[in-house]
Amino acid sequence: MKNRLWHLLVVGWLATAVSGAVLAGPEFSAEVLRYGPEGKQAASGKLFVGDKRGRVEDSHQGQHIIRIIDENRGLEWILFPDRREYGEQKLGGPGGKPPGMGIKPTENPCAGRPGMTCRRLGEEKIAGRPAVKWELTASHQGQTMKSTQWLDKERGIPLRQEMPGGHKTELRFVARENLNGRRVEKWEMVATMPDRREMRTFQWIDPELALTVRQEFPGGMVSELKNIQIGKQPDDLFKIPAGFKRVTAPPGPPKGPRGGPTGH
Repeated sequence: MKNRLWHLLVVGWLATAVSGAVLAGPEFSAEVLRYGPEGKQAASGKLFVGDKRGRVEDSHQGQHIIRIIDENRGLEWILFPDRREYGEQKLGGPGGKPPGMGIKPTENPCAGRPGMTCRRLGEEKIAGRPAVKWELTASHQGQTMKSTQWLDKERGIPLRQEMPGGHKTELRFVARENLNGRRVEKWEMVATMPDRREMRTFQWIDPELALTVRQEFPGGMVSELKNIQIGKQPDDLFKIPAGFKRVTAPPGPPKGPRGGPTGH
């Protein structure tokens, strides 16, 4: 029960931290790269952002996986081209939306999040930046758990999150930099838990694209968007191809030696 409540609160935090790429910014395509320690490339994929639509192409244990988001229809699909199958669910289900800058800070961050409610508590400054303060309440089978977060008024990203038990996450602006020929903002995220070491990550936000284009994680893991090409994306990228069979639950990787699913 407690794990489920923590999940709801964390989803609320992540939703405001990483949702909204389809809603803001221009249409574009990019290559998604992930690196392990010492800069060794671990995986690659593709990202396409259209008009309130998004597509991510990735692979898992050798299997090609495609995720399509359609904000206009309120739906997302997971496609498995090797099996010509796909699953469908409403937005706000497992996995949330594609990564981006977050919601408008004046909007309710719990809107469309089953099991969660939000109450606006006013405005404050976090590290000198104006923010809107929200109380999040996660409810599940009669149990509740609360957290508090502060949304940056300019970017809509959570500058601080406080959870029961002393768990806290803070996001701090570092500097403006050039990355792969684009002007971006570097931010540092610090997560603290009682009796544990701080965990620090860095992310680079592209204000024009309205999403994170690079992240550095403890241990040397890195994810990054490269070869960004701004321009209108073909409609066919955001549709289910002919001949694909819909399954009642989103299909998972096949079982067996090579199998038993996206991120920026």
